[in-house]
Amino acid sequence: MTLSTVNSVTACIVQAEDKDCAEEDMMELIDQIVKNLGINEDQAKGGAGLFLKLAKNKLGAEEFSEVQNAIPETDDVIRSAPESGGIAGALGGIASSLGADKLGNLATLSGGFSKLGLDKGMIGKFAPIILSFVQSKGGDTAKGILEKVIH
Repeated sequence: MTLSTVNSVTACIVQAEDKDCAEEDMMELIDQIVKNLGINEDQAKGGAGLFLKLAKNKLGAEEFSEVQNAIPETDDVIRSAPESGGIAGALGGIASSLGADKLGNLATLSGGFSKLGLDKGMIGKFAPIILSFVQSKGGDTAKGILEKVIH
């Protein structure tokens, strides 16, 4: 076996471990949401995906990468989020355009939460869990970036 083969195999092992660790981090967040809010895993993953999708759409690539560094596997969770849309999404867009950005941002999530079988009151319950998790994994900087959009 050549040195390059050994390096290749080692790199694959490291990447696999990183992916496993990233999946464990995301599952830790989903588990926290399930336990704290008494909802099922699909609802927790979809709701977290809606928040992360909002952040990805509102933040610049550099800022969102800070969030992704704190909680890897964001793309998988974003893909699990339903489309927000609907009248609540339209109202959120109007509120945002009138200068009520944070209120408008969260209001746009209402349609997606409804599609998950969750009422709009759950939006405010997700935010502190996600922010606390991001802070525990990525520190105050990552939390501060995400707070600009969802708090």
